[in-house]
Amino acid sequence: MNNGIHKLLIVGGGSAGWMAAALLSRMLPKLSISLVESPLVGTIGVGEASIPPLTHFNQLLGISEAEFIAATQGSYKLGIEFENWGAEGERYMHAFGSIGKSLGATDFHQLWLRQQAAGDSTDFWRYSPNYQAAKANRFSPNAQLQGSPLAPLVHAYHFDAGLYAQMLRRYSENKGVTRIEGHITQVMQQDGRIASVVLDSGQTLSADFFIDCTGLAALLIGKTLATEFEDWGHFLPCDRAIAVPTQRTEPLQPYTRSIAHEAGWQWRIPLQHRTGNGMVYCSEYWSEDEATARLLANLDAPILAEPRLIKFRTGRRQQQWQQNCLALGLASGFLEPLESTSIHLIHSGLVRFIRLFPTDMDGGACREEYNRQSRAEFEQIRDFIILHYHLNRSRHGHSSAFWQHCATMDIPASLKHKLDLFAQGGRVFRHQDELFSEAAWQQVFLGQGLLPAHYHPIADTPAAADLSQYLKDMGKVVDATVAAMPSHTDFLRSLAR
Repeated sequence: MNNGIHKLLIVGGGSAGWMAAALLSRMLPKLSISLVESPLVGTIGVGEASIPPLTHFNQLLGISEAEFIAATQGSYKLGIEFENWGAEGERYMHAFGSIGKSLGATDFHQLWLRQQAAGDSTDFWRYSPNYQAAKANRFSPNAQLQGSPLAPLVHAYHFDAGLYAQMLRRYSENKGVTRIEGHITQVMQQDGRIASVVLDSGQTLSADFFIDCTGLAALLIGKTLATEFEDWGHFLPCDRAIAVPTQRTEPLQPYTRSIAHEAGWQWRIPLQHRTGNGMVYCSEYWSEDEATARLLANLDAPILAEPRLIKFRTGRRQQQWQQNCLALGLASGFLEPLESTSIHLIHSGLVRFIRLFPTDMDGGACREEYNRQSRAEFEQIRDFIILHYHLNRSRHGHSSAFWQHCATMDIPASLKHKLDLFAQGGRVFRHQDELFSEAAWQQVFLGQGLLPAHYHPIADTPAAADLSQYLKDMGKVVDATVAAMPSHTDFLRSLAR
């Protein structure tokens, strides 16, 4: 290697630590990598849902989908259904992938808006293969009729994060990563940089570079380097979660559910061996007992363990790469699990670090660019999550003090700009590398009741009869595509053969 970094120490295991070990050992095979984890420190371990980029992470590692599904008791995820977020009793889905198909230079949602203005009440999700397959409990990764204008389904996973970490540990150790078990009692510094960590056994572990995967404790990036935390609680006021697993139920739904309640929301994530459940809430409006009682009253199967409380703060470290330390996972910041972005942020942070891997021990320019890109990514995801809370059911007369607060609170100028653009003419503009697609923003806007005042005049290009037929044909193609798929459960069985 032609740089000053030869030895790298990952501090902490769990999903973040072992994802780092796996990808770095795969992409930088000449780097000496060790991972130290403490038997005294548990992991949060409720991250059971992902978004589509995780498929790419596994592909980078050379892990097949069948291998991943079997090792993690996983299932497929086609989107997230939101219940009671718009008007009480209503539901919509942030379905992955595209909806419909653009016609020439005209975006599909503008064609749909034109039809709505003409009195057509057909649902926007009528033209989403992902949504229709999800609600029919069907799945096939290659479902596409010959000659169909629709792309194959875009999918993510529900999976057991603890089992995934175990899988990645085996993978990493096979790649030469050294695992060290021990509890860190002291962190040694030299000239402001981290030099080594000392274990309770007396062993000292030194390295050129350190990755902090110590979760909310942020042992290196926070407690040692004193990197400031930028708190976003004023935008995202939920600060607690109650998590509890339940027995598996049938049918095995290929989507996550997010159900709004008076002071938060409930998740439901179906895996092969259990269902993950939880209640994210704001402690200013609900007590732990109230949140737990509401969660337990809304479960659909017997519990498998006692409910567990998780406390958190939403926000991010102002520098996620500081000196010779990179923070990943909860040590780098936390954006609540509403859009299942935690695992993705580990993945994207690792890919960014590999692309900007420093050519000298200082790495100043690489570090600066990493922090710039990371800030932008966190803020873009933050805005998308805030949108769900801000554009909530209090606009429809069904409210509580919590939701009224969310509807009237100040929001970032970047989000207000997106809201104004869509409200005026259904326009969504995003940065080129922004995580959430235009279709994702459109679904939350429309699903939570924001119908643009006008559609784009370019949508008037096709004749009315031609547009009507185009949409009818699109719906038929979606129906035929979904009808040809096996059930989600049958497809999972086929993988195990």
